[in-house]
Amino acid sequence: MTHVGIAAPPAVGWDIHCHTVFSDGTETPLTLLEQAKSRGLQGVAITDHDTTAGWADAEKAATQVGLPLLRGTEITADDCRVSVHMLAFQYDPDNAQIREMFANTRDARLRRTKRMVEHIAEDYPITWQSVQAQAHEGLRTTIGRPHIADALVAAGVYRTRSEAFAGVVSTSSKYYIPTPSPTTHDVVGAVKAAGGVTVIAHAGDLSRNRRLLSDEQIESLIAEGLDGLEVWHRGNPPQQRERLLAIATAHDLLVTGGSDWHGKGKPNELGENLTDEATVREIARRGVLPLFGA
Repeated sequence: MTHVGIAAPPAVGWDIHCHTVFSDGTETPLTLLEQAKSRGLQGVAITDHDTTAGWADAEKAATQVGLPLLRGTEITADDCRVSVHMLAFQYDPDNAQIREMFANTRDARLRRTKRMVEHIAEDYPITWQSVQAQAHEGLRTTIGRPHIADALVAAGVYRTRSEAFAGVVSTSSKYYIPTPSPTTHDVVGAVKAAGGVTVIAHAGDLSRNRRLLSDEQIESLIAEGLDGLEVWHRGNPPQQRERLLAIATAHDLLVTGGSDWHGKGKPNELGENLTDEATVREIARRGVLPLFGA
């Protein structure tokens, strides 16, 4: 049965929105699993940006720690000039369509990040080499704005990544270049073709977009196979949570929650928003991969 219409975030459950050193997080998959275990979570998901590079390490960590794992990715997409993040779970990582999409996005991200660094370096003491030094897993890391922010912190320009994101690397900065991305429709289609489950992340977060996805845009994706909405996220204010819950209830969608944990890269606390066990089991049932370690 699909789990929808929860009036309040679960008090116990899984954190299924977490980032590691394989994208813009500061901690390893092992640290993620160890902290999740110590905080009493029922399980956790790895959802690094546009990559599956951390899955193998996360699987080893899940076995070592003794905590089940949901395998996922946060995919950056575009919908009529609205930047959208989409969580994809339990899909076949060897699917040709999804591998090509990730490769194209990562290449585009790399070119875009290099161009931003070139412009920022004209005014601030950073280089492409100093930005690369912030990528803990080298070429296996999806490099982006957080690594520019960390390089600015290392250079003494800002005290924290959050300060950098409020300044030089913000979307309103003169240095900002949008991330070249597939459309939301491309993402839903590719994840579906790979046997996975797709959830729109933090769709009510006005701090990310001046304009949010409309009900009609979300409903268009539902018609194409969108599975759920991330309602329980610190970026979604109460009125947006109510709106998203109403859409989920009307269309029998999965309702999820996650911290958007980045280790020391963000103030978000692991487990601050959760997804209930029944919803996680439904995600695993729909996906082509079994739940790891269950």
